[in-house]
Amino acid sequence: MTETSLDPADLRILSVLQEDGRIANVDLAERVGLSPSPCLRRTKQLEASGAIRGYVARLDRKQLGFGVEAFVQVSLERHQDRFDKAFREAVLSHPEIVGCYVMTGEMDYLLHILSRDLEAYGRFTLDVLLKMPGVKDVKSSLALEVVKDSTALPLSAAKGG
Repeated sequence: MTETSLDPADLRILSVLQEDGRIANVDLAERVGLSPSPCLRRTKQLEASGAIRGYVARLDRKQLGFGVEAFVQVSLERHQDRFDKAFREAVLSHPEIVGCYVMTGEMDYLLHILSRDLEAYGRFTLDVLLKMPGVKDVKSSLALEVVKDSTALPLSAAKGG
């Protein structure tokens, strides 16, 4: 996807949709100061350009039984394409890994992992994570409390904003 140039109306639409992705177009148009047809057209253009990648429901992990949230630093043995590719494929095959980031610094990857409890997290670490291709070292940090958990982008700093 190429970077999208956004004008103030686009940014208002994105801002409202970040708060409520299920808002009706008529209500969205009213909130952003457009008539419904141009608002819908702009929203469709933002979707087509990739600025809006999709719509999801935000679920409560604790209410659904995921009591452990871990952030895991992973170092690989060797920095070769075949190890990197195999590790990435392994990561993609495990839904417990809800985020994976290539990092600078001491670690190669940072994983965000959800588990039912400490026992399940321990089993996942020993039986899966440590056996992934090329893994040399893992360092886990468990979240004790969530202070901020937002999916909203800082649109005031967006290009065109």
